[in-house]
Amino acid sequence: MVPTEDASARKREIEEKLQQEQETLAFIRENLEKSDQLTNGMVSILSSFESRLMQLENAIIPVHKQTENLQRLQDNVDKTLSCMDHVISYYHVAKDTDRIIREGPTGRLDEYLACIAKIQKAVEYFQDNNPDSPELNTVKGRLEKGKELLEAEFRSLLTRYSKPVPPVLILDAIGGDEELEAAEDVLLEHLPQAVLHDIICIGGWLVEYGRNQDFMTVYFQIRSSQLDRSIKGLKEHLRKNSASSGALYSPAVQAKRKDTPTKKVPKRPGRDEALDAEMDAYIHCISAFVKLAQSEYALLCEVIPEHHQKKTFDSLIQEALDNLMLEGDNIVGAARRAILRHDYSAVLTIFPILRHLKINKGDFDATLQGTAAGTKNKLPALIASMESIGAKALEEFADSIKNDPDKEYNMPKDGTVHELTSNAILFLQQLLDFHETAGAMLASQVLGDTYNIPLDPRESTSTSSSYTSDFNKRLLSTYICKVLGNLQLNLLSKSKVYEDSALGAIFLHNNYNYILKSLEKSELIQLVTVTQRRAETSYRELIEQQIHVYQRSWIKVTEHLTERNLPLFQPGAKLKDKERQVIKDKFKGFNDGLEEMCKIHKGWAVPDKEQRNFIRRAQRTVVSDAYAAFLRRCADLPFTKNPDKYHKYRPEEVEEMIDRLFDTSA
Repeated sequence: MVPTEDASARKREIEEKLQQEQETLAFIRENLEKSDQLTNGMVSILSSFESRLMQLENAIIPVHKQTENLQRLQDNVDKTLSCMDHVISYYHVAKDTDRIIREGPTGRLDEYLACIAKIQKAVEYFQDNNPDSPELNTVKGRLEKGKELLEAEFRSLLTRYSKPVPPVLILDAIGGDEELEAAEDVLLEHLPQAVLHDIICIGGWLVEYGRNQDFMTVYFQIRSSQLDRSIKGLKEHLRKNSASSGALYSPAVQAKRKDTPTKKVPKRPGRDEALDAEMDAYIHCISAFVKLAQSEYALLCEVIPEHHQKKTFDSLIQEALDNLMLEGDNIVGAARRAILRHDYSAVLTIFPILRHLKINKGDFDATLQGTAAGTKNKLPALIASMESIGAKALEEFADSIKNDPDKEYNMPKDGTVHELTSNAILFLQQLLDFHETAGAMLASQVLGDTYNIPLDPRESTSTSSSYTSDFNKRLLSTYICKVLGNLQLNLLSKSKVYEDSALGAIFLHNNYNYILKSLEKSELIQLVTVTQRRAETSYRELIEQQIHVYQRSWIKVTEHLTERNLPLFQPGAKLKDKERQVIKDKFKGFNDGLEEMCKIHKGWAVPDKEQRNFIRRAQRTVVSDAYAAFLRRCADLPFTKNPDKYHKYRPEEVEEMIDRLFDTSA
């Protein structure tokens, strides 16, 4: 029974599940039917929408195409109207720009250039589209007028605002004030910035659109004049200051900077201060030219196109450079005339100029870089000319020392230093201030181009520069020794003019001593000893030799005091008349000789106090000792009844007389 119940339960359970599945299936079928109905409805709607869209498209497309055509037509009309307006504007350009063009660009350059641009476009239009139209000639004429007025404005601005640089500003720029620490900071503003801007704009337009280079000629002519006037103004300023104060800044004697002036050292005697002032002014003008030319080139580069800059600059500096070179040639000519009249001291004025030119040659060359060969060669030609005339002056001076004639009326009566000696030493001392220049000058004539030794140290390596400097120093030392040798020979010849050999000895002594003292007081002795190491010793020996010659002149006085012919005296014996006369003659000879020597030698001169005292002292000792010994030997000799007649001087009095030698006031 149990199994039957289980089967029934199982069956009921299956039937219940089947019933549920059937209900689920029925629900699904019902939903599928609804979905199909919805799908069919949607398809119907979409089909209807598609139909309507097709109808709308069929209606809109023709309208769109028509509208597009209309828009294209409208654009064409607008473009046509714009072109018409543009073309018509060209026909009105001449009228629209007439007033501005006539009134010119002054004060409104930007507006003026805008008008010019409109006229240019009009010219281009008519040339391309209607070359036979009268309007083309009209706008062309207007363009030419505008270009002429731009050129006139360019000239006017340059002329109105280009002023010479004030001398004080130039002196600051070249370092004329020793308190100025950095001359490089001094800027030379030649034109106001606003004016410079307009000049640059006009120049740029004339080059790009005006096809005109005439403005470059105008530029260099105006700026050239101002450059020359600036240098001339500086020169005049220096002249006035020199005349009023007697002092001048001088780059010739500076040591602080290689290319900038500083204050002038005191003048040596015998120099023409007015001429020196002229030379110093010229040196300043050389420095000013370099500084101003550099400044002009910087300004020019802002205005002139690059490929025209060097040529324009070359033209710009010609007037000022030519004037400087002409003045330099005049200086050389003056030196040449001075040589002809044997005024060698005047030739020394070229030495500071030559030194300054050579020191600044590097800056000069850099400034003139890119200019024509003729321009760049002007300074080297002037330097070569100055070196040549300077070397000629040195050689002729040496010859003049050797050949100075022995004229009796020209000899100092008191045997003091001859004018030839003082002039020669003064010349050499002045030459010492420019020893490097003088050495290079001599080397330029000795070497020329044969050995290719650079004379400007900055043009060589340090090794060759050192060699050149030593070589030049040896040349100058040789030259100085030559002058001194010629002087010594001439003095020796002149000393023979004196009838009294003792005066000749004093003359030579004074001159040799003067030479030695002058050499020792200056650096000349260092130069001399480069080639003559025993120079000092030689002069001392010469001086000592002349002292001995002078002292020998006293032998004719002291020879009366010797024991020669002096009788042998025996106590109690009576002297013979002849023996008494011998003693009397000795006293008389000594007294007369002493008086004559003191009288004559008192009028001679030994300017050197030390030497004068030395000669007196030595002579006093010799004469006084001999006289005292003579008196002792004759003290007991009964040679006269009137001893005071012969025994006129005591030894002390003799010494006093000798102490008054070489003293015209005694």
